[in-house]
Amino acid sequence: MYWKERCKQIFEQEIAEFQKIADNVGNEINHAVEAIYACTGKVVIMGIGKTGIVGHKIASSLASTGTPAIFVNAAEAMHGDLGMVAKGDIALLISHSGTSAEIINICAPLKNIGARIIAITGNPHSTLAQEAEIVLNVAIEREVCPLNLAPTTSTTATMLLGDALMVCLMERRQFKAENFALYHPGGALGRQLLSRVKHRMSTTIPRVMTNTLFNEIIYTVSDGRKGMTLVYDNENRCVGIITDGDIRRAVQHHENIKSLTAADIMTHSFKHIHMEAMITQALELMDINNITSLAVTDTPQSNNIIGILHIHDIIDFR
Repeated sequence: MYWKERCKQIFEQEIAEFQKIADNVGNEINHAVEAIYACTGKVVIMGIGKTGIVGHKIASSLASTGTPAIFVNAAEAMHGDLGMVAKGDIALLISHSGTSAEIINICAPLKNIGARIIAITGNPHSTLAQEAEIVLNVAIEREVCPLNLAPTTSTTATMLLGDALMVCLMERRQFKAENFALYHPGGALGRQLLSRVKHRMSTTIPRVMTNTLFNEIIYTVSDGRKGMTLVYDNENRCVGIITDGDIRRAVQHHENIKSLTAADIMTHSFKHIHMEAMITQALELMDINNITSLAVTDTPQSNNIIGILHIHDIIDFR
C-alpha cells in the first residue's frame, strides 16, 4: 500500500515542476519554432548520458513529423561525427546543468561550421546558455530522486519540451495524417493511410428505385450494412441517397410512413470520391461533412458510381 501512495506522490511532484516550467515559457519558444521551421538544413540534437537518450527520442519524434533531424553523441562529435553537421543546420544542444564539458567544447566548432545553436538547459545563466542563440529553459527546483542526484524530473521535463516543440512544428507545417503515413509505411497506420479508396471500397452497392416503398427501403439499408442506399431513376441514373438519418426523420415527420417512396425521403445531393483518391482524402471529406459513407466513382469527373466506401471499411483495415 505504501508504494502505491508513494508512486502517486512522485507523479504529483513531477507534475508540479512541469507546471512551473509551463508557466515560465516565454517568447524564446516562438523564436525556436520559427528558426527550425525556416531552417534549410537539418536539426542536429546533441547530448551526453541521460540527456543523450532524451535527445535520441526528440530527434526521432521530429524526423517522423516532418522536421529533418538526427542525433549525434556530443563526445563522438569531437572525434569525427561532427562531419554530420553542415552549414545552415541547427544544433539543439541539451545539458541540464549547462556546464557539461562535452557540450561546451562542441560549441565553437559548431559555430565555425556555420550551424546555429539552440540550448535546452535548466540553467539559463550557464556557459551553454551564453553560447546559444536561443535558450529554452527547463529549470526545476529539485529532482524527484530522494537524493536529488539521479536525473529524473529534469530528463522528463526535457522530453516534455521536446514533445511541445515537435507539436508546434507539426502545426506550423500543417502536418497532416497523409504526411505522417509517408514516414510510417511499415505499420498498420501506414498501410491504412497510404491505401487508396479502390482498395477499401465495397462494390456491392445498396440501391433502390425512386418509387420503392418505405418498408423495402428499410430492408435494403439494413441488408446492405452501410447505413445507406443509393436511389436510381428509371434510366438507371443515381439521383439521390437515403441514410439512416433520412429514415429517422421520415418516421418523425410522417404519420403514414408505409406509403412513402424513396423519392419522398431521399437527399438529392450526396458526396462522392473517385477510386484513385487516398484514404486520407476520404476521411477528411467524411469529417468535414459529418457523414459515414461516400459513393465512389471511376474517375474524378465521372458520375459513374462503382462502389461505396463506409467509415467501417477504413477503421476495420489493419
